[in-house]
Amino acid sequence: MNIQTVSFDHPDAVKLNDRVQFEYAERYGHEGDATPLAPGMFEPPQGIYLIVYDDQGAPVATGGWRTQEKNDDGYADGDAEIKRMYVTPEARGHGLARRILAALEDNARAAGRTRMVLETGTKQPEAIALYVSSGYEPCAKFGHYRFHELSRCYAKSLAGATSERTPAAITAEATGLEATAL
Repeated sequence: MNIQTVSFDHPDAVKLNDRVQFEYAERYGHEGDATPLAPGMFEPPQGIYLIVYDDQGAPVATGGWRTQEKNDDGYADGDAEIKRMYVTPEARGHGLARRILAALEDNARAAGRTRMVLETGTKQPEAIALYVSSGYEPCAKFGHYRFHELSRCYAKSLAGATSERTPAAITAEATGLEATAL
């Protein structure tokens, strides 16, 4: 497996985003996640977007984080919000989501973010299990779906060891690979 840093509008990111949107639509019975996102939100140091490629070079997993500050949508200063965590059905069960999550946390911490936050839903029990088992705790609702009954929000402090390494170096270390920008 190979984890690479890409832009949010990279063709492989678009392909995986289309797949996750289809899965959201199947689970929730609507068009998918309507949260407004733009490629610049995931550009370092404001965020990062990762894709995992299998041994044949096919994109099989993705995830990113973007900077958030205190606002009317319920975010707090120093937040890093996880977006578009997804592993294709054929690649599930190999720990890819956990590897991406660790890389995102380390990268956000190195970029000076103090809390990682995410929104998921009750029809994604495997996502909830991943986040809870990774130290995330329920928090006050925020973001686009904060008023929806099926929405669940989680947070995890990023306080701890500080580093003078760059976010790209942290991501490379967490993934066990050299950081590659596409």
